[in-house]
Amino acid sequence: MRGITFFNSLSTRHLPRDFAGGLTTAVVALPLALAFGVASGAGPAAGVYGAIFVGFFAALFGGTPAQVSGPTGPMTVVMAGVFTSIQAKHPEAGLLMGFSAVILAGILQIGFGLLKLGKYFILVPYSVVSGFMTGIGVIIIVLQLGPILGHSGTPSLLTTLDYFPEWLAVISWHDLTLGLLAIAGVCFWPHRWNVWLPSPLLVLLLGTLCVLWLPEGAVATIGAIPSAFPSLQWPMFSLDMLDDLLYAAVLLAVLGSIDSLLTSLVADNLTKQQHDSDRELIGQGIGNTVAGFFGGLPGAGATMRTVVNIRTGGKTGYSGIIHSLVLLAVMLGAGQYAGHIPLAVLAGILIKVGIDIIDWPYLRRLGQLPLDTAALMVLVLFLTVFVDLITAVLVGVFLSNMITVERLTTIQLDNVHFKSGEVTGPDPDPVDEWLAAQQGRVALLSLAGPLSFGVGRGLRRRLAGHVSHEIIIVDLTGAQLVGTSTAMILDELIRNEQHHQRYVLLVGISEQTSADLKRLGALQFLDDRHRFASLRDAMDYIDRDGLH
Repeated sequence: MRGITFFNSLSTRHLPRDFAGGLTTAVVALPLALAFGVASGAGPAAGVYGAIFVGFFAALFGGTPAQVSGPTGPMTVVMAGVFTSIQAKHPEAGLLMGFSAVILAGILQIGFGLLKLGKYFILVPYSVVSGFMTGIGVIIIVLQLGPILGHSGTPSLLTTLDYFPEWLAVISWHDLTLGLLAIAGVCFWPHRWNVWLPSPLLVLLLGTLCVLWLPEGAVATIGAIPSAFPSLQWPMFSLDMLDDLLYAAVLLAVLGSIDSLLTSLVADNLTKQQHDSDRELIGQGIGNTVAGFFGGLPGAGATMRTVVNIRTGGKTGYSGIIHSLVLLAVMLGAGQYAGHIPLAVLAGILIKVGIDIIDWPYLRRLGQLPLDTAALMVLVLFLTVFVDLITAVLVGVFLSNMITVERLTTIQLDNVHFKSGEVTGPDPDPVDEWLAAQQGRVALLSLAGPLSFGVGRGLRRRLAGHVSHEIIIVDLTGAQLVGTSTAMILDELIRNEQHHQRYVLLVGISEQTSADLKRLGALQFLDDRHRFASLRDAMDYIDRDGLH
C-alpha cells in the first residue's frame, strides 16, 4: 500500500478525551446498532458486530481521525434489499451470500482508495445527494410502520405499503404506545442532556423496563442475542451467483464511500482538520471486509456518532477504537439481557433516524430553487424510493452534468464573437474599422476562455449562413482550453473553408492547442504561413499580400 501510513492519526496525548468520546459514542451507538440489525433482516447481533468491526478497523486505518463508523441508515436500507433479493433467487444461500457481498464491497473500497478515487465520490451534486438521502429517510420510516403497529414488518417498501391496510385493521396497542413514546423521547429529550444520557439509550432502557411489567408476549421483542465473540464464516461464491454478488457489492461500496466521505467533511468542519479521502476508503474497506467475515452489517462513517464523539472530546482514532471495544464488552456481558428490548422501541428510534436523514432545509427551499434543480432532486427521491439507489444516483449525476454543461456552454458562447465588418457606436474599435474597410471580404472569429464540446456545436450554428467572405481569421489568443469536440469543429471549419476556395488564418494558437489540432490532423492542410502570433500580424499580412 504505497503512500499509506498506518497509525499516524493515533496519539496518546489526547487519550483521556478520546476515552470520554469513545465511551459516550458507544452508548449512542448500541441502540442504533441493534435497531439497524433488526431492520436489515440479519438480526440485532449483526448490527452490533458491524459497529464493532467497522468501527474498530476504520478508526485504526482510516483517514478521518475523529470519525466513528458503523452501520448507518442508508447502508442498512441497501443491505435489507440485498438480503431480500439474494434470498429470493438463492434461498439455499441464506444470509451467508449477503455477507459475501459485504466482503466484496470492502475489497472494492480498498481498491478505490489505492487507486486514489476518493476525491471523486464527493463530486456528486448536492441536489442528487439531497434526493437520495431524503429517499432513504422515507424508506426507513415506511419500513418501521409494521413493527410499530405490532407486526413483523417487511424489508421491502412496496410490500410494506401493500400490507399497511391489513396492519391498520389489527393494531397492537401496547407496541404502538411504546413506539410513540420512543419517538417522543428521542425527539423531545433536551439536546444538552444527550451528553450525559443519550435519548436512544434512554428510550431503550425505559421501553425494556415496560416490557418487564407487561404480561409475557404482550409486545414483540428482539429475542435472544448471542453473548459470545462471533465465529468466522467463509464467503460463498459460485458462478450462478456472481452477477447478484457483484451488483450488491458495487452498490454497497459506492454508497458506503459516499456516506463516509460526506461524514468526513462534517468532521473536518468541526475539527478544522483535513481528512485523507483515499486512506479513509481503505480503512472503511478493511472494516467492511472483516465485518463480512464475522457476520456483521456493512458500515460507513456515521454522522451523528461522529458529531457526538467530537463534541465529547474525541480527537484521534483511539476514540473510535474505544467505542468498538466498549460495544464488544457490552455484547459479551449483556447480550443475554438484550432479548427483552421491544421491537416497537427500536422502530421508534429508527423513525427518528429517518426523520433526521431527510433533507428538510432543501425541501423547504424547493420552491425557490431553479425548476431543473428542484425537478432533479424530486426525480432522484422518486427513483431512490421506488426503483433503487444506483439507478437514482446514475440518472441524477447524468442529468445534473447535462444541466451543468448546458449552463457552461451558454456562458462560454458569450466569449465567441463573429464579425464581418459591422461598425457600431460613435467610437468604433480599430479592428472593426479595418474589417469594414475590407468590405465583407474578411471575417473574424474570436474564441476566448475554456471551450467545451458544447461550444463546438454552438460554433457551427453561429457560422451557418456566413459564406460571403473570402478570408476568415480564427483568433484563439484568448482560448484557455480547446476541447476535442471544438478542435474537431475547427478542423471541419478549415476543411470547409478551403473546399470553397477561401483562406483560413489562425491567430494566437498555443502550443497545447497546436499539438491537439495536429494530432487530429486539423493543421495538415493549413499553410504554415497562415499562422500568426497576433491579430495585428494577420491583418498586416492581408494588407500586404492581399490573398487574392
